[in-house]
Amino acid sequence: MNYFPTGKKRKNKTIPIPVLPGMPMNNHGNYVVRLGNVVRWLGQQAEELGVEIYPGYAASEVLFHEDGSVKGIATNDVGIYKDGSPKDTFERGMELHAKITIFGEGCHGALAKQLYKTFDLRKDCEPQSYGIGLKELWEIDPEKHRPGRVEHTIGWPFDIHTYGGTFLYHLDEGPLVTLGMVVGLDYQNPYISPFKEFQRYKHHPCIAQTLKGGKRIGYGARALNEGGFQSLPKLTFPGGILAGCSPGFMNVPKIKGTHNAMKSGMVAAEAVFETLNNESLASNSPTAGLDPDVYEQKIRDSWVWKELHAVRNVRPSFNTKLGLYGGVMYTGLFYVLGRGKEPWTLSHGGADYTKLKPAAECKPIDYPKPDGQLSFDLLESVALTGTNHDHDQPAHLTLLNDDTPVNHNLAVFDGPEQRFCPAGVYEYVETEDGNGKRLQINAQNCIHCKTCDIKDPSQNINWVCPQGGEGPAYNGM
Repeated sequence: MNYFPTGKKRKNKTIPIPVLPGMPMNNHGNYVVRLGNVVRWLGQQAEELGVEIYPGYAASEVLFHEDGSVKGIATNDVGIYKDGSPKDTFERGMELHAKITIFGEGCHGALAKQLYKTFDLRKDCEPQSYGIGLKELWEIDPEKHRPGRVEHTIGWPFDIHTYGGTFLYHLDEGPLVTLGMVVGLDYQNPYISPFKEFQRYKHHPCIAQTLKGGKRIGYGARALNEGGFQSLPKLTFPGGILAGCSPGFMNVPKIKGTHNAMKSGMVAAEAVFETLNNESLASNSPTAGLDPDVYEQKIRDSWVWKELHAVRNVRPSFNTKLGLYGGVMYTGLFYVLGRGKEPWTLSHGGADYTKLKPAAECKPIDYPKPDGQLSFDLLESVALTGTNHDHDQPAHLTLLNDDTPVNHNLAVFDGPEQRFCPAGVYEYVETEDGNGKRLQINAQNCIHCKTCDIKDPSQNINWVCPQGGEGPAYNGM
């Protein structure tokens, strides 16, 4: 079921949206699953086939041969004090070498970010566009549980110039539902708080009727790639491949990318096998790290490419002066009727961090206080993520310039990082002398969503890997 929820001015009603066969939001015949459980099961299947999995270690560094090709990766050292000196528990990281390394870090990976610059992989594509996805797991009244039911909304609580939507899935197991919201990170108003928008949304009658009498048992957040077809980078380079959600294979109108990510992994395996078994290529390669460039063509020949090409203009069509209305009209006219066959490709109009307007040009948003039943405060929510970081370790959230947050972000945008972070990591506090403010980074709260690295208007925040095994501990999310 898909619909437009309306706000109080229109009496909190809903307007149904027809879903025709072939439309991206038609989910008939699909499975409703908890992705965390699926990934855990896939890991077990891989280990039975002899694959070695190291869940307690983080790939923190790309290794290069002298000729510039990728040699492999290194895991980070653990057991280090904040000042960089070793603890008694110090353990040196490992180097893992390969002729071809497949990078599948997910959205906005720290290593992929380095690879884009080193090999100029984004020179022929649009900047990536992102969304922040927030999600909760609820145990609801069994009488309200409808296994297999799927609901999507677009519109309220956002204004027409903020792209976003919501989902509600009734799981097959227990009286459980997952619900969530995706907010486009190209939003303009620096006063927007994606977390508070999500909490407000749950009070709409169309959602509240499902949640009332239930209990929230999980919370999490993660950035998503929304750039689609026109934002795909070059996928190969000497010694490596980008696969999974890392390059941005998500189908935005479907709000799904797992199927494309898995397919890209399968294609990557075929390309690597073919490259390693090509004796001529292996012996005549100009670099020590092999370039599996056949992967790029295999992706173009797959249904992943065709699917992303068909929906390439849906997301940027919401960026016109007509906002939501323009996007809905464009999608209805050109996708529903033409299936994306128009002979042009729309632009995203620049990187997300460039889209914020100065605070002086925007109206502050008065969000309702959480009631503790349907809506909750931020720190109470972060506690449900199970996130954990050793306080005494080198910072994994670093600033290129310590003065920029106050001199630029706070002065011009009223400190948007204290609102766009879904975990309360960033807050502006009074200085010790009481003569101003400073940015305080509560790194222990971080749930590794990467939003700060993406949306910071000054691009001053750099997210790097903390010690392996740390971060959120999502259970079945």
